[in-house]
Amino acid sequence: MAISASQVKELREMTGAGMMDCKKALTATEGDMDKAVEWLREKGLATAQKKSGRIAAEGLAMVKVSEDGKKAVAVEVNSETDFVAKNEKFQGYVAQVAEQAMDTTAADIDAFLAEPWKFDTTKTVNEALAGQVAVIGENMKIRRFAQVKEDAGFIASYTHMGGKIGVLVDVVTDVVNDEIREMAKNVAMQVAALKPLYTNDSEVSADYIAHEKEILMAQIMNDPKESQKPQKVIDGMIQGRIKKELKEICLLDQIYVKAEDGKQSVGQYVAQVAKANGATIAIKGFVRFETGEGIEKKQEDFAAEVAKQMGM
Repeated sequence: MAISASQVKELREMTGAGMMDCKKALTATEGDMDKAVEWLREKGLATAQKKSGRIAAEGLAMVKVSEDGKKAVAVEVNSETDFVAKNEKFQGYVAQVAEQAMDTTAADIDAFLAEPWKFDTTKTVNEALAGQVAVIGENMKIRRFAQVKEDAGFIASYTHMGGKIGVLVDVVTDVVNDEIREMAKNVAMQVAALKPLYTNDSEVSADYIAHEKEILMAQIMNDPKESQKPQKVIDGMIQGRIKKELKEICLLDQIYVKAEDGKQSVGQYVAQVAKANGATIAIKGFVRFETGEGIEKKQEDFAAEVAKQMGM
């Protein structure tokens, strides 16, 4: 099977591995991108697999929180270009989608699109979207939404880069004041910057751990020096590496980005603020939407397109 240069480039961007290694991986896996990533990881050649996937589509990730802080939503609406994403009309429409999401009882995006549009109940949400496509003149998509409620505390929000990333953090607390609100916003900024996958390690599935152990074992077995070590030592190495990985993907175990000593974890920071305010605080969960996350964008060759239009 012939492997294209674009496939090699894509795998290189996903993993940080060398060009020739990427070509070998794609050849060995017959062009299967996911299997090629696994192949590189097993060989210890992938330096940084992008867990979030390829980010390509344009649009906005918007968050909205009720006045009492007890209810919030995050929505993502995609457009074809960044130019449209910055358009006031598009941004106003996304704000309406967020208002719709605040009141929805839909369990998934299909049900959401099928419900009456609150700003014109003669239409469904999907029909109203079609109308916006006609007005704005560009293909658009309501991709996802998340609704969060918290009666025993409040929900903090943070928007990064004008809507490229939207974050909600669910905070359970018996005290609400400015210092605790600031702590919650700092945690939301942490989520935006460091992309945790889980709130704490109790959320990590046994299947995920087992899969990672398989990858790590394959890496060790492919290393002539490490593979010769006693099994007990190898098991200890794997456990150590798993523990290190969990500290990177679990929010409360991550190093707090504003920590003065560079050692304090997010969990320790939250506990510090709780103690200082005589409060009991728990970070219950979070939502992080990054615009275009995991969507593959068509690579446009503008020179070829112009030539095509001119009949060259």
